[in-house]
Amino acid sequence: MTRFVYVGTYTQTELSKPHRQEGIFVYVMNPVTGKLTFSSSTPGLNPSFLAFHPRKHVLYAVNELEEGMVSAFAIHPQTGALNLLNSQPTQGAHPCYVSVDRQGKWVMCANYTGGSISLHPVLSDGSLGEISDWRQHQGVLGPNHARQETPHAHSIDFDPSGNYLLAADLGLDRIFIYRLERTQGKFLIHGEISLPPGAGPRHFTFTSNGRCLFVANELGSSVSILDWDQEKGKAEMVETVSTLPPDFSGENIVADIHLSQDETFLYVSNRGHDSLAIFRVWGDRVPKLLPVMYASIQGSWPRNFSIDPTGRFILVANQYSDNVALFHRDRETGEIQPAGFSVEVNSPVCIKFYDL
Repeated sequence: MTRFVYVGTYTQTELSKPHRQEGIFVYVMNPVTGKLTFSSSTPGLNPSFLAFHPRKHVLYAVNELEEGMVSAFAIHPQTGALNLLNSQPTQGAHPCYVSVDRQGKWVMCANYTGGSISLHPVLSDGSLGEISDWRQHQGVLGPNHARQETPHAHSIDFDPSGNYLLAADLGLDRIFIYRLERTQGKFLIHGEISLPPGAGPRHFTFTSNGRCLFVANELGSSVSILDWDQEKGKAEMVETVSTLPPDFSGENIVADIHLSQDETFLYVSNRGHDSLAIFRVWGDRVPKLLPVMYASIQGSWPRNFSIDPTGRFILVANQYSDNVALFHRDRETGEIQPAGFSVEVNSPVCIKFYDL
């Protein structure tokens, strides 16, 4: 078995930096040291967020552009190299998130600018069919006029039951709850979750038993803990916890959120404080979050990060310092330590592990 690491990037964002041809970088991870060795790269325009088909060797990537697209790539079964199958428009600007249903039949995208979600069927070879449904988010905007001037869909994914599809909207301080009508490929609105005003919900994760929902609030630099009823598709707010140390007073926004494989620790990336906030998950049905440490990420502006399948390593995508940093992770304490190794990657955004 070979463990590959796929890194989605921004290829054209800052005028001070030249246009980059490569878009998705592929590395091989050493199973003992965690170090990455470059394997290949594939051209793309702002292929920021990535997702894999659950059964086929296919990767999906959004093209975070004003005329948004989502692309399907075949993964070479020996080398991990990517070959473009096709691309489809998402009918929204700057798609920033892509996910796949567990049957591998539908691909969902969140279009950040303007706040909409789109749905595409997956064809027999893993390529994408034409859009089958599209929904515009609407509602009362949040109080942050600079960032919540319009709806901003930021992620979309299923709960553990696979029955409910959640879409976080940063601009509206809401998570919309849908059911997916799989025969015709339609979004059916089921309900919504309100987050604290100005929170700006971005990404979320569930405990595997479907009882607890953790929401990373970008603008509020916080995590909201919700009691999730996966039979009814409803949530009840429990509390919201800061991702910053009490003595920090600078500007900060949150990016990504992940539970450890044993669900004992929760990790959240801080941009500004440039850290991973690490919490112990304490309790059963609706747990408490107890701060463990705020670890420097050995770079600037951490976007997404990923815990490797063994739980021994964490990779962090530092967008502004153009590097992916490696950390050793203590599975007993949850703490991380720099491994003294990083790879140079232009504006890294998303990190995904894939075993072949």
